Amino acid sequence: METRELRYFVAVAEELHFGRAAERLGIAQPPLSRTVMRLERRLGVKLLERSSRRVALTPAGSVLLAEGRTILAALSAAERRAREAAADEPRLILATKAGASGELLAKLLDAYAAEPGAVTVDLLLCESQQQQRLLRDGEADAALLHLPFDSVAGFDTETLCTEGQVAVLPAGHPLTARPRLMSAEVAALPGLPQARWPGPDGSYPEGPGPEVRSLTQLLQMVALGRASVILPESVRANLRPDLATVPVVDAPPVTTVIAWPPHSRSRALAHLVRVATGR
Repeated sequence: METRELRYFVAVAEELHFGRAAERLGIAQPPLSRTVMRLERRLGVKLLERSSRRVALTPAGSVLLAEGRTILAALSAAERRAREAAADEPRLILATKAGASGELLAKLLDAYAAEPGAVTVDLLLCESQQQQRLLRDGEADAALLHLPFDSVAGFDTETLCTEGQVAVLPAGHPLTARPRLMSAEVAALPGLPQARWPGPDGSYPEGPGPEVRSLTQLLQMVALGRASVILPESVRANLRPDLATVPVVDAPPVTTVIAWPPHSRSRALAHLVRVATGR
């Protein structure tokens, strides 16, 4: 199997559309279709179910997609680390959701920078659901993920902290005088529907709330009285003055983890993880 064939197949399998996959790869659609068919002949299995209206993965295709992502991520990471090894200064790339875990992130970076032998840590500030892709594609060495919102499937992880959640409301809203709330009360607020985040495939769940991709967008919507949201209580650290929070007692706790690809052999990354977990 050639790397190019695998890369083409993964693009089609993720897009489930030959036209979009060809555009993503920067090639014409006919050679893309021929390459995928040649791969199927080479393997002796059908990877995709095709019709005039849809493309779907077969069971064999689902397996190859999962394995292919891992292989391509390992190749990409190997290329990047080989270039870094030839550079004068090794570096680590840490992906994190923009606006999230600010206090935890600052403490981690300060503690690691004070360690003998620490390397430069570059930050990739992401929109929702991007950290996992950056890890899989080898564009990041590690990422901060938040359970139960982010998937950690296929990664090694260490827990950093667990916290409760709060409702974020416009300052002066009547419910901000309450000592605590229930999730159902926040969901039922008239005129303040809960904002909707995209899923791993980029699509939004059905609902009346505004679609958002970043914490900055979300908090602007709440401040304008267009949405409400339940977030980890650490959001309080850098909250703007036109917003207020109330604890939500029945909301599930949020656990922040540091995640990395299981095939990583980076000593610098192992050092960062040890510092992050206080070992």
